[in-house]
Amino acid sequence: MYKIGYIRVSSVDQNTERQLEGMELNKFYVDKCSGSTTERPQLIELLKDVREGDIVYVHSIDRMARNLEDLLSLIKQFNEKDTTLHFVKEDLKFKGSGDDASQKLMLSIMGAVAEFERAIILERQREGIARAKQRGVYKGRKKSVDRDKVLELHQQGVKKMQIAKKLGIGRATVYRILEEQAEA
Repeated sequence: MYKIGYIRVSSVDQNTERQLEGMELNKFYVDKCSGSTTERPQLIELLKDVREGDIVYVHSIDRMARNLEDLLSLIKQFNEKDTTLHFVKEDLKFKGSGDDASQKLMLSIMGAVAEFERAIILERQREGIARAKQRGVYKGRKKSVDRDKVLELHQQGVKKMQIAKKLGIGRATVYRILEEQAEA
């Protein structure tokens, strides 16, 4: 039986220290990224590595999943491996071998509240951006790709993969820029 910690922050700049601080665990899996549960490499690795009898500690429900559907799916995956999932902040435990109806109810309520909070935050963000645009303050994210350089390299006959590597951008970005140029 291993005591395993799963820690997630939304960006590389954020600090992971407050999550599961002071807990003695055998192993940690740390994701420093935002996104769906299928886009988190350490969570995927954790799901592969976890074994029967292990206990997985997560600081809070919102660190595991952004919406109720993902949360319930993850709990099911851990339960199928007969693993205990423990949300420390909420003090909720979900054991693979047992079905606790009151804990499932609490999880559903808390997961729904977390999903609602996230929706409210995003709505406020959109409203703030709209107001800033009206005032002429918000200009959007700065362009991180030199479109002219992509087009120049493409005209020189450089392959799309090489353009992406040379400029440190994704292949899809190169394709998108070239498609937009072709449509214009």
